[in-house]
Amino acid sequence: MSYTDIILEHRDSVSWLYFNRPQSLNAMSLKCMVELKDAFAVLRDRVETRVVVLSGKGRAFCAGADLGGANPSRSEPTGEPGFLDLAAAMEEALNSLDKPLIAAVNGICCAGGLEMALMCDFIVAAASARLGDAHANFAAMPGGGATARLPRAVGTTMAKYMMFTGDLFSAAQMLDAGLVTRVVEDASLEADVQALAVKIGAKSPLGLKRMKKLLDQAYDLPLPLAVNLEKLTSAEHMRSWDANEGGRAFIEKRAPEYRGY
Repeated sequence: MSYTDIILEHRDSVSWLYFNRPQSLNAMSLKCMVELKDAFAVLRDRVETRVVVLSGKGRAFCAGADLGGANPSRSEPTGEPGFLDLAAAMEEALNSLDKPLIAAVNGICCAGGLEMALMCDFIVAAASARLGDAHANFAAMPGGGATARLPRAVGTTMAKYMMFTGDLFSAAQMLDAGLVTRVVEDASLEADVQALAVKIGAKSPLGLKRMKKLLDQAYDLPLPLAVNLEKLTSAEHMRSWDANEGGRAFIEKRAPEYRGY
C-alpha cells in the first residue's frame, strides 16, 4: 500500500512512522486512519523492526481529527465506515504491535493526537512541544481512549483539569505531571529518540514483548494475580533461546545475539 497522509521510514532496527499532513498540523483524515492501520500491521510483521517511533512532520505531532473533512461527530448514514469506525480498526492494529512504540512529540499534540501519544509506550517531547486534550474547545468528545488513559498517566484530577479547560501545556509541565517521560532540545529530538530506540532495540525482542504485555495487563488485574502471571511468564521465558543467550553472553563477555524466541 502506498501512503500519502503518513510516511514510513526504516532505519535499521528502528522504524519511524510520521503523520504527514503538515499544512493542517497533521490533523487525521479518514485516509490517514486507513494508512495507519496498514502501517501498524506491516510493522508488526516486519522482523527487522525492533522499535517503532511515531512522530509528525512540520510544526505538529498531531492536532487531532480533521474537523473540516473527517468530523467524528457527523452521523449521516452513508453506509461507509465513519471516522470512529476507522479509528477503532487502526487502534486494533496498533494494539497488536507487540514491539516498543515511542511517541516523539515535536510540536502541537492535542485531542486525537494526544490520544495517539497515550497509546504509545512512552512519550519523548521536544522542549517547545505543547500538549493538551482540547476536545472541550470544539464541543467534541474523546473517542480514542483519553478518558481512560489520561487519568492513568497524570491522575484523575489533573486529567479533569486538562480536559475541562482544553488548554495546551508545555513539555516541561507535562514532564512534571507524568505524561511525558523525557524532554529534549528541539534540534536533537530525532537523534536522541533514534539513539534511545537503538538502545532498546538491542535488547531481546522476546523479553521486550513479554514485558510490554505484562505491564499493559497489570492495570486491570488484582495485584496477586498480576504477580503470579509475571512468575509464570518468567518461568516460561527462562526456557527461551534469548534468555539463555543473554546469560551466555554475560559469562563470555560478548554482545548477545538475540533471535526473538
